[in-house]
Amino acid sequence: MNNNYDKIANHYDTLSRLVFFKSQVNAQVNQLPYIPKDSSILIAGGGTGWILEEISRIHPDRLKIVYVEISAKMLALSQKRDYKNNQVEFLNMGIEDFNTDVLFDVVLTPFLFDNFAEERAAKVFQQLNGCLKRDGLWFIVDFSLNKVNGNWWKWLLLKSMYCFFKLLGIVEANQLVNMNPYFLHTGYQIVEQRFYYRSFIKAVIYRK
Repeated sequence: MNNNYDKIANHYDTLSRLVFFKSQVNAQVNQLPYIPKDSSILIAGGGTGWILEEISRIHPDRLKIVYVEISAKMLALSQKRDYKNNQVEFLNMGIEDFNTDVLFDVVLTPFLFDNFAEERAAKVFQQLNGCLKRDGLWFIVDFSLNKVNGNWWKWLLLKSMYCFFKLLGIVEANQLVNMNPYFLHTGYQIVEQRFYYRSFIKAVIYRK
């Protein structure tokens, strides 16, 4: 089980929209105006790549993007996207296997950490933290549960999602890991925080 979505790559976007409508999309798209011009971007777990087209609507050129995706089928779909004149390097690997000496201006982790058990999530956080420049931006979108917004239907839906993905042998996680303490303890500051789908989806922009 390696958090690989090959089995449902061709249907993933349709399934997510059936359940969450455009909430997952909006949560990511609304962050994109914060991307600086001429920046270098690391996208970890970008899925089918529709985000590349949305980024290119704002910045049609002069971006350098490294796109890391463990699913070969997801990556193949991503490579067919229209990312205008931006430079995109596609890498078929798990983000935990990604190594580079390059420091990025922006890191995107859309619905990445909800796949990991806490030990791996902590390691991936430290790894990506090392890839981000000082004053760089980290865009994170994930599911959110807590005492304030943890309504029963959210717990039930999340449990059903994990059971579904477990049956397919896709994800290792059994529960959400709250990543916010990792950011705050490392000295990140929250630039913007928004909630979607009745606060079940949280989108945060952190500055290092």
